[in-house]
Amino acid sequence: MKRLLSIAALCLAARLGAQTILIRNATVLTVSKGSLKGSVLVRDGKIAEVGEQIQAPAGTDVIDARGGFVMPGIIDCHTHIAVDGNVNESSVSVSSMVNIKDVIDPEDINIYRAVAGGVTTANVLHGSSNAVGGQTVVVKLRWGRSAGEMIFAGATPGLKFALGENPKRSGSPVGNAAARYPATRMGIEDTIRDAFIEAKAYKAEWDAYNAAVSNGEHRMPPRKDLKLESLKEVLEGKRYVHAHSYRADEILMLLRVADEYGFKIRTLQHALEGYKVAKEIAAHGAGVSTFSDWWSYKVEAFDAIPFNAAILQNKGVLVSLHSDDAELMRHLNTEAAKVMKYGGLSETDALAMITLNPAKQLGIDNRVGSIEPGKDADLVIYDKHPLSNYAKVQKVLIDGTIYFDRDTEVNAQPLRAAEKQKLLDKEKTPK
Repeated sequence: MKRLLSIAALCLAARLGAQTILIRNATVLTVSKGSLKGSVLVRDGKIAEVGEQIQAPAGTDVIDARGGFVMPGIIDCHTHIAVDGNVNESSVSVSSMVNIKDVIDPEDINIYRAVAGGVTTANVLHGSSNAVGGQTVVVKLRWGRSAGEMIFAGATPGLKFALGENPKRSGSPVGNAAARYPATRMGIEDTIRDAFIEAKAYKAEWDAYNAAVSNGEHRMPPRKDLKLESLKEVLEGKRYVHAHSYRADEILMLLRVADEYGFKIRTLQHALEGYKVAKEIAAHGAGVSTFSDWWSYKVEAFDAIPFNAAILQNKGVLVSLHSDDAELMRHLNTEAAKVMKYGGLSETDALAMITLNPAKQLGIDNRVGSIEPGKDADLVIYDKHPLSNYAKVQKVLIDGTIYFDRDTEVNAQPLRAAEKQKLLDKEKTPK
């Protein structure tokens, strides 16, 4: 017999472990397979069934969406939230040895706020002070869990690159700080080239050693270099490159360097002048993760246009929309709606830019990004169509567990306010 649980009871049950949940009476926006009026069945953290009429097994917990909309969890391909401290190791030009995974802060309140905005997965990156920056990590925003539990198991790791003003200006002397190479766009290209010259030599050493060992030889292994290890993984296709970029000329430069040294750019991040070189980006096979309409906030952004995403997509580039900002991260659904106004893309195209497309860019589309049986039950329930300015997130599920419920949060506010006041009053009490 099905049980229609209260909101609070449902949240409690969800946090106790895997269960079977039926979301019914909803418009299901699958992104990959069109839309339908019906239900989504979740079992053991996975999407078990999607259809107009689903017969739920006995003991199923039912969420009545009451005319709402269900879509895949939003995926942000570029964020710096959930990081303890500065996101830049600015002391060197090539910092490929450092790893954002080591400084994930699971208590960052922006995780909760992002989840409340429908975001379930994020690519957390090193900053953009370095031509070759640090290692990136994909996380599921499992608010309340440990840093280790937030890591998206099996996701391909990344490496942050940066072009243009950010690394160029980071090389300029400030106050008593000495200048750091590079301080020009020429120097940035040289820094990247030099890094891969070293990495190719390093890879050759290890390839020779591994070949010798496989032939039965016994020899000392080469010295392990953590800076070059991640660059070697890029050359081997085991680590993605996510490159901060703005101008068309620097985008072309990086694509040429990548082609010359035999690696691929996975995503050009921001790429506000990408529309000028869309054909070349598509030919290389790079994706673009960009803003919907940010403009003129720095000298490199003066030629930005809100049609960038649509032009790139129409030229065959895989495009996603990202936040790069903790506040904007909570509104990616309405950011996606802008590509319908600026470029005439469809609702499905718009939703894909914040779900399935970033999932493909991060190599996790076999797990998330669309509502299909077998995928992780990362789902968002809205009261209205998610591309509407008036839409509010009602519930967010990650791996079939409810991590946000609007009714529960609203009902708990008086209790939390009373608890806060109690603590404030205690502070005022003389000791």
